[in-house]
Amino acid sequence: MSIRIVETQPFQDQRPGTSGLRKKVAVFMKENYLENFVQSIFDSVAAPAGSVLVLGGDGRYYNLEAIRVILAMASGNGFSRVIVGRGGILSTPAASNLIRKRGASGGIILSASHNPGGEHGDFGIKYNSGNGGPAPEKLTEAIFEKSLAISEYRIFEGFDFDPEKLGESRIGKMTVEVIDPVSDYAELMASLFDFDSIRSLLNDGFDIRFDAMHAVTGPYAKEMFEKRLGAKPGSVLNFVPLPDFGGGHPDPNLTYARDLVKIMYGEDAPDFGAASDGDGDRNMILGRHFFVTPSDSLAVLAANAKLVPGYREGLLGVARSMPTSGAVDRVAKALNIPFFETPTGWKFFGNLMDAGRVTLCGEESFGTGSNHVREKDGLWAVLFWLNLIAVKRMSVEEILYEHWGQFGRNFYSRHDYEDLPLEAAKEVMETVRNRMTDLPGKCLGKYRVRLCDDFSYHDPIDGSTSRGQGFRILFEDGSRIIFRLSGTGTQGATLRIYLESFEPDPSRHGLDAQEALRELISIAGEISDIERKTGREKPTVIT
Repeated sequence: MSIRIVETQPFQDQRPGTSGLRKKVAVFMKENYLENFVQSIFDSVAAPAGSVLVLGGDGRYYNLEAIRVILAMASGNGFSRVIVGRGGILSTPAASNLIRKRGASGGIILSASHNPGGEHGDFGIKYNSGNGGPAPEKLTEAIFEKSLAISEYRIFEGFDFDPEKLGESRIGKMTVEVIDPVSDYAELMASLFDFDSIRSLLNDGFDIRFDAMHAVTGPYAKEMFEKRLGAKPGSVLNFVPLPDFGGGHPDPNLTYARDLVKIMYGEDAPDFGAASDGDGDRNMILGRHFFVTPSDSLAVLAANAKLVPGYREGLLGVARSMPTSGAVDRVAKALNIPFFETPTGWKFFGNLMDAGRVTLCGEESFGTGSNHVREKDGLWAVLFWLNLIAVKRMSVEEILYEHWGQFGRNFYSRHDYEDLPLEAAKEVMETVRNRMTDLPGKCLGKYRVRLCDDFSYHDPIDGSTSRGQGFRILFEDGSRIIFRLSGTGTQGATLRIYLESFEPDPSRHGLDAQEALRELISIAGEISDIERKTGREKPTVIT
């Protein structure tokens, strides 16, 4: 048993995005592909001697094989301890919590989030820094530069590792500590929320369903909802993590969480439904025959935060990603607290949290969180909602109508065109860019254009500037159309169109969102010429 230095050649496609490096499983299984990227991480972070690393993933195909490689390389690169979730399981928010709680230098999370799994699916790897949040852009660029020049990696050879056995073992001079992946996270949740009130709500017959989508949150949800809070057996669906997520697409939206949607819109629907994604950082909230948009969810949590023990002293501020609706903006104004609009990517929120500027943050892509960790957190959002319902003793629908009555309703929708040929997606974006120059001041139907731009953000904490974040068409009445290319897939391109219209009249708050946005949807199609340029008559997913 010894450390071996292995000669290698660089790969040219290892530039990590905001969510780390994502590729098909077959790509990661190429000789030295994973090893090159991991060594590039270790060379870039330059962790001091005696450093601790957190390691785990969402249980998708190739998860355990990758963990064995990373453990061997961590030993070869001088780490003193690696903390691993039993079975290789560790949700993204739980990993963030462990990094912060154990004073680790950082963590490696193995996940492609909401992307499909299985032998022919996707795999991903990302590094989280010592604050528990995603690596900043300066570090991800350094990792990429290292990957282009790599010539060797260090790995410890010849060791035994049982991922199911709790406790400590050794790989060379390094200690491997296998932990229960749920317990530390569950304790954190119990410190933030009133479990007694939630337990009382459930004991009174409030019926819930949580769909773990055969992904990482299954063990967490079984422990908290059924064991600790007393939800009836069977309340947690699809709770066993599977390498292929049971053949499903672990994205908690109305299209892919079809098992839950069918239940919540059925004749004997439960009172409350929720789902989370592959690595546990996203959430979808449903009432009986009722869907809560992520943008509205963020606004409701902000408006009612003082009802929850962990936020009883109030909020430092709130932040949302640019494509997220402006619903939370009016809550911030009413509460007289700071508000920030950032690019998509949790690292921007992390900067604000570390500086003590914000408490709650959210993205329209089903991600919500707070400064308890430095990642979005699916189960945290579900517990927050259950805590609010336990205090207010109102249904999900009643809480939303109460909120809209006070703040008005932002009709909001996102139309996703997935797996487009990259050139076709770029052509659509270029068409929008060209047409935006002539739009300011013009009337498009009942909407007059106030401003068009390509959103940029100057980070008030680290001084960096992020440009090219999405095309915005802003109307004088506050309505918006946004076009943005997403970087979360591993093949083709995903083009997202965001549509938003504010409605202050309570008599119109019950309208269907797609009907209320019909004219904006038509305008977006005309500006982008998307049907002709892509051949798509309708979006892949509408939320």
